[in-house]
Amino acid sequence: MADIAIVFHWPPAAMDPMCLEELARWWAKARARAAPEESDG
Repeated sequence: MADIAIVFHWPPAAMDPMCLEELARWWAKARARAAPEESDG
């Protein structure tokens, strides 16, 4: 959740209602945005 909060500037309360699958999708998007060269392949 910290990765998502840092990259998208969301407070933890914004992620509380999300299910684990949704958090995983957002985490992958945050990782891709924060380190695009590492997530390409």
